[in-house]
Amino acid sequence: MISKKMVAFVEGSSTIRAMFEEGKRLAEKYGAENVYDFSLGNPNVPAPKKVKDAIIDILNEEESTFVHGYMNNSGYEDIRDAIASSINKKYGTAFNHNNIIMTVGAAGGINVILKTLLNPNDEVMVFAPYFGEYRSYAANYDANLVVVSANTKDFQPNLAEFREKITPKTKVVIINSPNNPTGVVYTEDTIKELASILNEKQKEFGTDIYLVADEPYRELAYDGVKVPYVTPYYNNTIVGYSYSKSLSLPGERIGYLVIPSEAADFENVIAAANVATRILGFVNAPSLLQRVIGRCLDAEVNVAAYDKNRETLYKGLCDAGYECIKPEGAFYLFVKAPMESDTEFCQAAKKYNLLLVPGSAFACPGYVRIAYCVAYDTIVNALPKFKDLMDEIKAK
Repeated sequence: MISKKMVAFVEGSSTIRAMFEEGKRLAEKYGAENVYDFSLGNPNVPAPKKVKDAIIDILNEEESTFVHGYMNNSGYEDIRDAIASSINKKYGTAFNHNNIIMTVGAAGGINVILKTLLNPNDEVMVFAPYFGEYRSYAANYDANLVVVSANTKDFQPNLAEFREKITPKTKVVIINSPNNPTGVVYTEDTIKELASILNEKQKEFGTDIYLVADEPYRELAYDGVKVPYVTPYYNNTIVGYSYSKSLSLPGERIGYLVIPSEAADFENVIAAANVATRILGFVNAPSLLQRVIGRCLDAEVNVAAYDKNRETLYKGLCDAGYECIKPEGAFYLFVKAPMESDTEFCQAAKKYNLLLVPGSAFACPGYVRIAYCVAYDTIVNALPKFKDLMDEIKAK
């Protein structure tokens, strides 16, 4: 008999993953070219050539026998120094290797920091719409998830409600910008006000509240939009980063945490995060990929390909009568469902072999998420199906 906690996890298993599996089933039945799977954020754009070359070069070097061994739980010191220097150059920060912990992707990093910080019944706050796995991550450590309802006007965080919902039990606030599922980038004004509220509440309650910035889409921004780097605005910020999207390496599971020296209880947080990395079973981030990242810090994925998909999909859906939020970053389009139920709309879309994720999976019912990190032809061929779907709904 599995644990009671796992029974709940299995019953609430990811809607996104379920749609992905449905896509594979439909592809076998109708042919992959006739199925339009927009369910999973699985990058279609290949990793930069520099990444492949780095893997080959590292494995061909004489010291390659040492590439696969253990190291400090934080990761290779020289790689962490290189990452810190890269961040400093981009954002004017002053980090060094002591502020960086290499992680098994952003998800691994978030679990490490939540394991580090949370006691049972502490509160983790998130802003709807939010990445659904945050629910499970908080539950892993017996914390309570507090959801701030969506601001559907512009999908910036609802800060008035946020202020009201913070309590003495609030330990962690998670933000995700560019956002999954909306593609919205949180503005500098938003970050400043968020920081001001947190500082005010820390003083009021005499507690430390950590702001965890989940940033796997940081490099995917369009139209010259700048994504604010959060640590200069709030001392108790911890950044979780991943190369899954920025270098199209989701299956390699490589990323890092940034824990600033200014963060409350810094020395203990760093020590505990290292222990959490070990006892969660990660031990350390993948050794080969750490070395690869060290050589590819200036590599860039083909953002123009995502932008082309974004523009084509957005225009095509608007022309077909859909109400869309034009994304500023990431590779998701958040679309208002043209019927009352987002889940019923997703079911209706499946008749046209369109696989979408309901907004209710992100605590924002009435919308659907479309992942446009697919082949351009998939978008072009899907648009007539979206038009047929809308015509059917209007006819009813």
